[in-house]
Amino acid sequence: MIATDTESLTGKLLIAMPGMNDPRFAGSVVLVCAHGEQGAMGLVLNRPLPEIRFADLLGQLGIDAPGQIPPLPVHFGGPVEPGRGFVLHRMQADDDADPDEGDGEGGRMRIGEGGLAMTTTRDILEDIARGRGPDRAVLSLGYAGWGAGQLEGELMANGWLTADAGDDIVFGADNTQKWQAALKSLGIDPLMLSAAAGRA
Repeated sequence: MIATDTESLTGKLLIAMPGMNDPRFAGSVVLVCAHGEQGAMGLVLNRPLPEIRFADLLGQLGIDAPGQIPPLPVHFGGPVEPGRGFVLHRMQADDDADPDEGDGEGGRMRIGEGGLAMTTTRDILEDIARGRGPDRAVLSLGYAGWGAGQLEGELMANGWLTADAGDDIVFGADNTQKWQAALKSLGIDPLMLSAAAGRA
């Protein structure tokens, strides 16, 4: 699926084609959080950072978490601003009244019309650590960014496929299977796609 000049991909998935030239995105699935004339930004969904634990991140931020700290994986969200954290989650019932209201600096941003949101404040990390946060969340460091027209060019060059963002892919625990699952959601057999991409 290719986006036209006027079609926003906000809230959609980008699925890296087997011939992706950038090793940072090879085999990746990216949720597009914002897309417009000025460019696009998104979060890689299937690249956990095993060397960074949620508990370590809380300690660095000085957040106390009484009791058991949830084993929330920390993901590589992309190469831009790798020290900045982003939490992807479903909008809560009390968020619907004013979806554009921020949570302070950075705040919360609704992602398209699918009920997803991205929050960049420490409040949500405190809530998750204390068991009051969203039921399902993806915690990422850094993000993927594209300048004006850059993502469209990559799509035209067959660097990415696009798909709808289902919760099983966005919030699924098995990161090793997200790329295959995203392709299968389009009715594409990953084995056939890999074989076709390898032919001259």
